[in-house]
Amino acid sequence: MLAHIALVGSRVTTSLYALSLHASQFSIGILIALFSLFPMLFAVQVGRLIDRVGIARPMIFGALFMGLGCTIPSLLDGLSVLYFAVPLIGLGFLAIHVSVQHAVGTLSTKETRASYFSQMAVAYSTSSFSGPVIVGFVIDHARHSIAYTVLGGFVSLTMLLILFGRLDRFKLVLRIREHSSESIFDLLRDREMRPIYMISVLLGSAWDLFNFVMPIHGSQLGFSASTIGLILGGFSASTFAVRLAMGWISRRYSEWHVLTTALAMAVICFGLFPFMEHLASIMVVTVVLGFALGSSQPNVLALLHHASPEGRAGEAVGIRVTMSNACQVAMPLAFGAAGATLGLFAVFWGMGAMLGTGVPLAWRKASAELQKN
Repeated sequence: MLAHIALVGSRVTTSLYALSLHASQFSIGILIALFSLFPMLFAVQVGRLIDRVGIARPMIFGALFMGLGCTIPSLLDGLSVLYFAVPLIGLGFLAIHVSVQHAVGTLSTKETRASYFSQMAVAYSTSSFSGPVIVGFVIDHARHSIAYTVLGGFVSLTMLLILFGRLDRFKLVLRIREHSSESIFDLLRDREMRPIYMISVLLGSAWDLFNFVMPIHGSQLGFSASTIGLILGGFSASTFAVRLAMGWISRRYSEWHVLTTALAMAVICFGLFPFMEHLASIMVVTVVLGFALGSSQPNVLALLHHASPEGRAGEAVGIRVTMSNACQVAMPLAFGAAGATLGLFAVFWGMGAMLGTGVPLAWRKASAELQKN
């Protein structure tokens, strides 16, 4: 959570700092994309490293990279320094992020895994809210370099927890040796893993699309910036609430049942959005979509650890992170082009149609679980 505060806070600070330097929207887009560049390219390799050496050393190096990335713009001014600092922050958080997911999955049991991942997701929801609020307050009352310094302080706290939290005591399943014949395509071809990745990409794309399109849709409806912020805040609040309740839900429903319901609810929401023109109706649909998408991540991660081969859980998580970051780069570009030519109706319904392709797959997996039981 501390590292995630530094990540999301640095994203906001980088955007505002670049704007204060009169950078173009294209330049700002490149800077934000650089946060995801190294995670997209190296997530699988980091996952394999964690499978071999455990979580302590990768997390230490992750905190060092994040600390260096926050220190550079706190000491040096100018847009050019951000092009060096931002990738370091993204790469450093990747090592911490994959390590935490691997540890939570390995240290939990099949019965408690969804609940544990929900607790992790609640922490991320908290940091997603806290990071922008903290840096916004600092920037308003000081300057951008001080905001980077404060974020570096959160990274320092992260390092202290890593160094003195005795992470090496966790008995994780490590790979004793590397087999040259093993490939990421083995996991992608696996009959149990492939549907999990497919559902993860669909639901992750829906999350990214909502955050990308809703401000545009709200502006076209004449909503103010504060009203659009209220809509996005309602979405975040509903994802936080459903993750708090996930422990209770996971004791009554399997992961595939939750994902089937989440997909179906998301399809309905994206089908309704083009017809919603009033704030109240949009808020209702947004909250329902938040419930659906907020419940998906803990259950996807739980399934991923259930199905991953022994000693390859970190690699399996790395593949998911690679796919997630690739979608964060590609989906806004694809749907942005579609929206410019066909309109937002086509964008909403296109996303709903994509999500609809996952419903039969998730339903078959849920039905198979019922038959087994």
